[in-house]
Amino acid sequence: MSSFRAQKMAKKKQEILRSAAAVLIEKGYQGTTMEEIAAKLLMTKGSMYYYFKNKDDLLYQCHLMIMEICLDGIEQVIESDRNPIEKLRSAIKEHILLATSEKSMFMALSKPNHNFSEEQLQEVLELRKSYSHYFDRIIHEGINKQVFGSVDVKMVRLIILGALNWIQEWYDQNGPQSAEEISEAYADYLLKMLVK
Repeated sequence: MSSFRAQKMAKKKQEILRSAAAVLIEKGYQGTTMEEIAAKLLMTKGSMYYYFKNKDDLLYQCHLMIMEICLDGIEQVIESDRNPIEKLRSAIKEHILLATSEKSMFMALSKPNHNFSEEQLQEVLELRKSYSHYFDRIIHEGINKQVFGSVDVKMVRLIILGALNWIQEWYDQNGPQSAEEISEAYADYLLKMLVK
């Protein structure tokens, strides 16, 4: 398969995943069939099965896609030559801007699906763990460089990710503050826990 065709298929798959996630949020995972998702996307059921084995596979692919985007973003932050304060600010902001622009995707993966195979569940949990460890690395770096106070790294990371992962529950794109303004406020408040 040519790389152009592969890229085109990957892009189409991402579009389907984004739209399917919105349908799953609207109707609920249990209350949605592949036929309904296909109809909403103006696709045939057969076309859906070309990309995904079943509804569980579709949700699993949603998890993989959003985790890949998250990991790509935080890896760039980690590899930058910014100081730990700016790295953590960037990681927080990046997460919020992604969570608000991909709200349906984030909501669809709030918990790994209990219908995942053991192998799929392990893969998703490993990706989440990798993402968490990047936050730990930034916090450790800040402590080592003495720009962050001596804190319980795991506890602080849990507080940060807990706050970040709650945003899709209340964020309203028509609200009084933009996603950018919210991301700045979150970064300011969360960094106060750490910065000396």
